[in-house]
Amino acid sequence: MADSLSAVRFVVCGVGHIGRRHASLVSRHSGAQLTALIDIRAELASELALEHPGVPFFASLEDYLQHGPEADLLTIATPNYQHAPQAIVGLQHGLHVVIEKPIALSKVDAEAIVHTALQTGRLVFGVMQNRYSPPAAWLKQVYDEGLLGEIYLVQFNCFWNRDARYYKPGGWKGTQAQDGGTLFTQFSHFVDLLYWVFGDITNISARFRDFNHAGLTEFEDSGLVTFDLVRGGSGTLQYSTAVWDRNLESSLTVVAEHGSLRLGGQYMDKVEYCHLRNYTLPVLPPTNPANDYGMYQGSAANHVQVIENVVNTVQKRSSATTNALEGLKVVEIIERIYSLK
Repeated sequence: MADSLSAVRFVVCGVGHIGRRHASLVSRHSGAQLTALIDIRAELASELALEHPGVPFFASLEDYLQHGPEADLLTIATPNYQHAPQAIVGLQHGLHVVIEKPIALSKVDAEAIVHTALQTGRLVFGVMQNRYSPPAAWLKQVYDEGLLGEIYLVQFNCFWNRDARYYKPGGWKGTQAQDGGTLFTQFSHFVDLLYWVFGDITNISARFRDFNHAGLTEFEDSGLVTFDLVRGGSGTLQYSTAVWDRNLESSLTVVAEHGSLRLGGQYMDKVEYCHLRNYTLPVLPPTNPANDYGMYQGSAANHVQVIENVVNTVQKRSSATTNALEGLKVVEIIERIYSLK
């Protein structure tokens, strides 16, 4: 293992859209080194060799672990159902792991990751990059400082488009066993935001509908969830992937003792309303900061801060923004909602 001053050596497992983003950001980070790439699609090897010259390619995690160069950290950006088993194997081989959302598709599997991390003394990072969005960070600060007072109502609206352009025949997306469902793949970021800011929920009720995905997925495309906040107040989560043609919105409205606010925009990247007692909304940093290399838009822009946090934490200069227990909690909340089907 590298000492705290060495470049953190990353291996990226799963080099699809998200994994390629991780690889690019790692290769550009002064404190990181891209050591190897892993994907079962051998045909990607020549293309990736052009993008990342000199970085070896392996066709399986097992092959890398047997024959690959040493590393400090394994990034898992494979299909959802592979996250937990691959994370556990990585931890058992002495690697820290970064796991794209969701960290697992069941509480039992998420607990196994946590237990393995404790047994091996390795770190687990969940990728919840929306925590770095300036409006989300601002909301967390306002809440933690007590400026809202008692919370009355929280309302999440997540209305996106995912149609046949997304759900390809023969792929893992849309399958119950490998995808897990709309809340896991599309909207776990918003369940995370709910838990991160407002805490746990109870007294959950839900209804689920499948409006236009009957031939595309094995699960619902829409849901209406109501709940109480353990700390006080009530809330709703309304979500859908049945929106025609393109994403409509992601929004969060909060009605509280000392005022109301609303985050909105396609990626919940704007403060659309803020009226709090004795409070003036400061000018927030832009959602797409200049240090993101101009590569990505919306929530994707925040992956650079994820890499930054991982490097700083492994080098013992920070702590994990999203730890394994928080990732487990998001899985557990989604599992409780889906148990009502």
